Amino acid sequence: MARNRFNSGTAPEQELNKVKINKQSLRTASGLLSYLKPYRWKFILGLIFLFLSSLTGLVLPALLGAMIDAAKGEPKNWMIPSTINAIGIMAFVILFFQSFVSFFRIRLFVEVAEKSIADIRRDTYFRLITLPMNFFANRRVGELNSRLSSDLSQIQDTLTTTLAEMIRQVILLTGGIGLLVFVSPKLTLFNISILPILIIAAVFLGRKIRKISKQAQDKLAESNTVVEETLQGISNVKAFTNEAYEAGRYDKTLREVVKIALKGATLRGGFASFIIFCLFGAIVGVIWYGSILVLRGDLTIGDLTMYILYSMFVGAAMGTFPELYANVQKALGSSERVIEILNEQNEPVNIIASENATRRFIKGDLEFNKVEFAYPSRKEITVLQGLSFKATAGEKVAIVGTSGAGKSTIASLILRFYDPQGGQVLFDGEPADHYALTDIRNQVAIVPQDVLLFGGSIRENIAYGKLDATDDEIKAAAEKANADRFIKALPEGYNTMVGERGVKLSGGQRQRIAIARALLKDPAILILDEATSSLDSESERLVQEALEVLMKNRTSIIIAHRLSTIREADRIIVLEKGNIIESGTHDELMKNEEGLYRYLSQLQFEV
Repeated sequence: MARNRFNSGTAPEQELNKVKINKQSLRTASGLLSYLKPYRWKFILGLIFLFLSSLTGLVLPALLGAMIDAAKGEPKNWMIPSTINAIGIMAFVILFFQSFVSFFRIRLFVEVAEKSIADIRRDTYFRLITLPMNFFANRRVGELNSRLSSDLSQIQDTLTTTLAEMIRQVILLTGGIGLLVFVSPKLTLFNISILPILIIAAVFLGRKIRKISKQAQDKLAESNTVVEETLQGISNVKAFTNEAYEAGRYDKTLREVVKIALKGATLRGGFASFIIFCLFGAIVGVIWYGSILVLRGDLTIGDLTMYILYSMFVGAAMGTFPELYANVQKALGSSERVIEILNEQNEPVNIIASENATRRFIKGDLEFNKVEFAYPSRKEITVLQGLSFKATAGEKVAIVGTSGAGKSTIASLILRFYDPQGGQVLFDGEPADHYALTDIRNQVAIVPQDVLLFGGSIRENIAYGKLDATDDEIKAAAEKANADRFIKALPEGYNTMVGERGVKLSGGQRQRIAIARALLKDPAILILDEATSSLDSESERLVQEALEVLMKNRTSIIIAHRLSTIREADRIIVLEKGNIIESGTHDELMKNEEGLYRYLSQLQFEV
């Protein structure tokens, strides 16, 4: 069961990302090739240098063979000097030329790959953070982070290394085979006769090894899941004294991993032994048969040396192709996952939102007109059923109800995280879709129950409400939020690092930072989503005082479980199963002896 929950996120990326190379996968991956266009001339130049580097590599064995023949007084008759010294000098010149073009080949390919990947990362990240909330509701953060890290790293490796190496090996393979035939057709025919045996064995055993490897990876992922679950719930493990049980569960999965790994090792050992025998057997056979040809006078010693060197080139090229092919498969799989994000329909977010540029101002009137809504991931459950209410500019409207009544859904619709399937949300009498999404979110602020702070300083977290805020503006917002005093008491003051998700601060301190952030934003509409429900009495008092300052002269939608915090609201709306069943002031609602509000109030405190 644990494996089903976590395996997709923990299984090794190398197996998950592989896809078959076909027209469809190549067509999908070609979408990323457009990122090479700005650097196409450097890429083409790199290909030219790659071609020259590979060709010069093919010349060296011919020079070494000619040098040996020249030493025996049997100089070549084609395009190669006849003296040892001249051949040696020519070899060093070619080596220098190869080193020169190899430097620029590597430099150009890396530059093109790094810049292209940076562009892809930028566009993927921007597309990712501008996708609608429903996209994130159906995916894990770890999975999405993997697409920006491991998937793009795989593509980067392919562009910088694999692609160039594959082209290089193709040139060496085709050129090497052509030169083998040229040097000695008889030896080449002898070599080719061995190939079918190697290919059949490699395909048959390779499939079995891949199958075993995948089983081992799946089982290792399952063992990692045991560790993840145990460490996440370590308090429960200790509370129920189940340390020995968890250790046994982990040991069981590890033993299964070992069992599968040993089975794979047997196959790999047999395959490696077979390949070693065939490879070195082929070398011995070539030298043996080549020596016979030398003895007959059909081949010179230099030609035999040249042939052996070219055979090594060809053998090395053939040996690298399976790994290169696997890397290309992984890159294609990674490309599909990245392109999936790039092809998603994102929200029409204006990029100038980061500069707080607002084109249309909202006075603060808010209206829900017969709004019907169901979450896209749970379409069968209607959360809001024809909901209608109004909040005029500057009014405090509280929304209460049991869990699942639709209170937080209202907040999501105001921020346009989702759009309703029926009815309209209106700002200042106009439908929400008449406003740019950026304009609405620039003028709506939310203080949630569970405040998320970024891992920077307190100053940076407050300034998130207004990125170009001055130090004086940040300090003024903190003072109004009752946060300035505790911030100054910290050793580094406003430069104090809050830690991941703000773990270094208490709940009340995080809430006041969030309030300061909202004050700095100066919104027309404020949403308080159970902002004091998880605080102690003293923290609640300080936060409540800050909230009173924050709500002054702006439309406030207050979602609350603690009904004591909303007694002063201008209007209280009581929700049940997505419908408004009561509406009025605190005093008016308390007069309804059969009302849900009165019932909920009596559960919390004596009236």
